[in-house]
Amino acid sequence: MASGRTDPQLVFLTAINVVLLAVGAVAAGGAFVGLDNLQSMAGQVPEIGLLAIGVMLAMASGNGGIDLSGIALANLAGVIGATVVSRMISPEASPLAFSLAFGAVTILAGIVGGAFNGLLIARLGLAPILCTLGTQMLFTGVAVVISDARAVTVGDAGLLFSLGNDNVLGVPIAFAVFLMAALLVGAMLKFSPFGVRLMLMGTNATAARFAGFGRGRMLLGAYTLSGLMAGLAGVIIAARNVNVKWDYGQSYLLVAILIVVMAGVKPEGGYGRMTCVVLSAIALQLLSSLLNFLNFSNFFRDFGWGLLLLVFLAAIRFDLVRGVMASVRPPRPATPSAKP
Repeated sequence: MASGRTDPQLVFLTAINVVLLAVGAVAAGGAFVGLDNLQSMAGQVPEIGLLAIGVMLAMASGNGGIDLSGIALANLAGVIGATVVSRMISPEASPLAFSLAFGAVTILAGIVGGAFNGLLIARLGLAPILCTLGTQMLFTGVAVVISDARAVTVGDAGLLFSLGNDNVLGVPIAFAVFLMAALLVGAMLKFSPFGVRLMLMGTNATAARFAGFGRGRMLLGAYTLSGLMAGLAGVIIAARNVNVKWDYGQSYLLVAILIVVMAGVKPEGGYGRMTCVVLSAIALQLLSSLLNFLNFSNFFRDFGWGLLLLVFLAAIRFDLVRGVMASVRPPRPATPSAKP
């Protein structure tokens, strides 16, 4: 995974972000690159970015890996956290205790849901796309039953409200949490034995099996971590909206997959760079905000997401980004031949 050359996908995504900022500044005026709007955009990245990290982990594991249940699990985890904790602790009377307990229960619920996905895929051998599609509907149904199909309020309990709405040194706290999660997961994938083995398994499952990596354990770990990301996203969703609802963010699934595909994560597994995932999430948020500034409808935006997903899937299939970057790179000087 290490290379002395610059990653073309990294250069490509950096260029996209710069171009989007420039276009936004010209087309939408200075307000687009103003501090208030930049903070607003950064505050909207974390929940979808965390779900994208979960999708990346599933894809990187190979085996046709993908997690379609992320937003459904995030909503269910939030509903469980709000329902359970509010019966024991009042957010008005003990805001700090409520915030900590809500965060712990919600993240734990996400971990359990992710482990459930992992067990079905690793132990029963279910196809990831069909398994997580089924658990997506299961998680949504359970959330509807628990919440009686209504929003469950968490209020503006101290620490929880600050997580979703406050800034530190001009940076939204939720965005800092997302960056920290991305840094930790990225370091784990690159340096830990689990991460290295997961990537190797995604590259060549047969070789990994003969090497004794333990395919079942690796898949269980990958989907459990994906559930952890969903649980953390559920906490941030509740913090930003002061309530949780079973049908929040229905379009997030497509956007999370698009982020990962734009980042160059191979659907076959074995490759994924966290820096590219972060840049991809930021680029899509910039594009979404730019479309809002220009008064495009949400229907057009959803159409655009679907079209972009198809375009980038084709680009990965034919390795177009690497080809374009190679064509614009100046040729290396010829090495002089040695004289006899």
